[in-house]
Amino acid sequence: MNQPKKLGYWWGILPIALFLVAWEIAARLNLSSGHLFLPPFSVVMREFYSLIADGVLVENFLSSLVRVLIGFCAGSMAGLVVGILMGWKEVFNRTFSPIISLIYPIPALGWLPLLMLWVGINEMLPIAIIFICSFFPVLYNTITGIREVSKELINTARTLGASERCILIRVVLPLAVPNIFTGLQLEAGMAWRVVIAAEMVAIPTGIGALMMRAESLVRVDIIIVCLIVLSFMCLLFERSLAYLCQKLTSKWK
Repeated sequence: MNQPKKLGYWWGILPIALFLVAWEIAARLNLSSGHLFLPPFSVVMREFYSLIADGVLVENFLSSLVRVLIGFCAGSMAGLVVGILMGWKEVFNRTFSPIISLIYPIPALGWLPLLMLWVGINEMLPIAIIFICSFFPVLYNTITGIREVSKELINTARTLGASERCILIRVVLPLAVPNIFTGLQLEAGMAWRVVIAAEMVAIPTGIGALMMRAESLVRVDIIIVCLIVLSFMCLLFERSLAYLCQKLTSKWK
């Protein structure tokens, strides 16, 4: 039973290894440009180590991480609370649904010019954008998860004498957890993409700002290092939430 799993694991690693080898060979063969626009993977890894050893990458990474965690947690909690109210009580849904339907289509980065005027160019700017980015998907997935709970289960709980609060906490929310985590997973990676864009435009610290400084110096190796960090963090956040969701719901299936 373990052999197929090991084989599947190595088959997943093989394409990545082949891509890295092809990258190294292609960059080494492009000698005329002096690795200016496509540095070899080995050169990128050396720069990766150098940036970590110098503390430059760690300092900028921590700045971005703090912004993502604050904005993502605040936006997700707000989306969860409002989603529960709108999904469980029709009066809240009818009250807030029109205005939310008008605001939701606006991209998170579309708020950047206004937020630069309202909030200012400071630490709150990327946090506010991440908040907006995280709020709506969690909100809509929470509403969907609550409304998809079988009415028969809710009526049965009421028949047995359960209070509305008990039904919400013990019946509805546990069944809505997979949908809620779907919204969290969608925005876990998007939060990193948004913070990078905000830092590239207006913030002097963070991974996005480091990328812009590297671009001005034509340091493609540093830009690729930042993209690798971004890719890894997006994947880590999404997989962590998927794992947490599986652990929470495995006992209910």
